[in-house]
Amino acid sequence: MTWSTYAGFAGMMAFLAMMPGPDTMVVLKNALTGGARGGGWACGGITVANFLQGTAAVLGLGAVITRYQPVFETVKWLGAAYLVFLGIQALRGAWRGDYEALDDVRRARASRSRRFREGFLSNITNPKVIVLYLSVLPQFLTPSSTFGDSLLLAYTVAALGVVWQVLLLLFVHRVRGWLQRRRVRRVMDGATGAALLGFGTALALEG
Repeated sequence: MTWSTYAGFAGMMAFLAMMPGPDTMVVLKNALTGGARGGGWACGGITVANFLQGTAAVLGLGAVITRYQPVFETVKWLGAAYLVFLGIQALRGAWRGDYEALDDVRRARASRSRRFREGFLSNITNPKVIVLYLSVLPQFLTPSSTFGDSLLLAYTVAALGVVWQVLLLLFVHRVRGWLQRRRVRRVMDGATGAALLGFGTALALEG
């Protein structure tokens, strides 16, 4: 693999990483309720899941999942249901708007492991991730490409996702005072919840 090929791949993946998607919404949801640290744990879960999906794609397991319809459909419906569940949670927070009492409850319940698990599950149950690896990686590989080249491309996708999510967390931390305003929180929770609900519904309706 040449450096120009890798640079083209990295540029395209960086652009895709910045496109609003379920991962971004889950990180934002946790950052709003738990600050940069809470969002960071969700980001950690997403990252681990992303690396696992990339590894599965390179090892050929991803192709098995996408070709075996019952398995693919099961993963798809689990992912859709989980995104809808997260969306409803955010919408309930926006509807109630009682953030002082709600934040106390969330701090008591939302442990680090729960935020990590939320990020991990939202990514690992999203079949679009494994499909992305399987559809994009082969376009940048040649018959002479090595196993290491495949891993490099797969892990680049996951690493760029981390970079984007960290930048998002830094932004949220910088404007945290503004985001803590009740009206702003309600709008952000509503928008995040609606986006997650939309992603889940779209995933469920995909043929």
